[in-house]
Amino acid sequence: MKKILIIADGILAKQFLEKVMETEAGENSYTIVTYKEETLPKKRPENFKFFEFDPTSYEKLAIVLNEQFFQVMIMMSNELDVKATYTNIRRVDGKVRIVIMDRWDLKIEDKRLLMLNSREILASRFTDHLPNTPIVAQNIGLGIGEIMEVSVPVGSSYAYRHLASIEQSRWKIAAVYRSNTLILPRPALMLLPNDLLLLVGDPKVLQSVFKSIKRELGQFPSPFGSSIYCLIDMLRMSDKEIDVLLNDALLLHSKLNSNKLHVKIINPTYSKALDKVKSYSNHHINVMIDYFETNPRKALREDTESMDIGLIVVMNRFFQKNKRTLYKTKLPIFKMGKQGFASLNQGVVLSNDAHEIEQESSVIFDVATQLSLDLKLYSYNPDHESEKNSLIEHFDNLSKIFGREVDVIQSDKNPLVKLRHKDNILQFLPFSPKILETNILSIFSTDMEKLHFKLADNYQLFIPINA
Repeated sequence: MKKILIIADGILAKQFLEKVMETEAGENSYTIVTYKEETLPKKRPENFKFFEFDPTSYEKLAIVLNEQFFQVMIMMSNELDVKATYTNIRRVDGKVRIVIMDRWDLKIEDKRLLMLNSREILASRFTDHLPNTPIVAQNIGLGIGEIMEVSVPVGSSYAYRHLASIEQSRWKIAAVYRSNTLILPRPALMLLPNDLLLLVGDPKVLQSVFKSIKRELGQFPSPFGSSIYCLIDMLRMSDKEIDVLLNDALLLHSKLNSNKLHVKIINPTYSKALDKVKSYSNHHINVMIDYFETNPRKALREDTESMDIGLIVVMNRFFQKNKRTLYKTKLPIFKMGKQGFASLNQGVVLSNDAHEIEQESSVIFDVATQLSLDLKLYSYNPDHESEKNSLIEHFDNLSKIFGREVDVIQSDKNPLVKLRHKDNILQFLPFSPKILETNILSIFSTDMEKLHFKLADNYQLFIPINA
């Protein structure tokens, strides 16, 4: 049993004492010092002792402090009284732990002193009731936001996803509350709209996770970034290639929820093509001309590190030569096809890895919706029937909440044979390390991602995994 001294005065102190006496189960012994009896609740438990005197009096307080207290708590309404009481306690006991309710931003250097700012606590608790604001634990753990409560809204990128498909690095889903029932996490558990999640992890990571959970349809290229980027190398590109790349980038910028289109020009040549690109510059299109940088990979690395880019638009030739550099950006890559952006009317998903596709499903639905594409899911995984059925279930649920039909095509035959002759599709792929393998090594594989080059003439969106 621990002995605790509470020095209390005022309305807030009375409410605190009432709360303590209601919840106290007799595990501690309390000594209460007040100015006047009105501060004390009417109901007084047996494990509480009460004194009525001025705690700023050193002689009187010293008598009470003859006992060995585990902790002293000071909750008073006058700043001078708080300071004087604290000084009196330290004169008697230099080691006891002291907790002060601070209303005045007191400056006291003491390693065994904890000051709780009442205004910060009240403001923080009030903020908890704002919509789309994370609720963090104030009185549990470190109290710095490492424990967070988040509800899953309808249309969230996390809704109808299995826990196994959610990468949890430096954070964890510790519990799921559904219909006032606690559900312990397990890999096969599917999150549903209105589920309440208890998250534990690095506070900065949890803030990012909160935004991701609350992100709804129509936000792409968020959360990767806010803008679209394309790189024009006038030394290695023809005027026609520049025109086609820029045209597709402009169309994407007009259809997606993009803040800006950044057009970077390296190795500029004085020509009509340069004048044409420069003429596009306005409030939403940022044309940057670099007269010194000649290396496209270096320019790409520097821009993606310094700018808020969420999508990179490239031609097939550039993608094949710079796959590793593009992969390291951890950004979605929109690789252009041969037939032109205007021909696109279908979004195609095919992969052997149900886990990776489920991770990227919210981005797939988001892009398909913004670009008005019909979605087709080719389920080709004859060796893992359970994974295949799980992915179909996931896409079926997403189609309901997003209001978009998904045509599920199940076949034991490789769908690439059929799709190679279509020129109106945008293929969605996880941008995994398998994409980096050479075509020669992959040609005999049955892995859909390793065989991405077979649809190289088509438009493809490579989505980074674990994002």
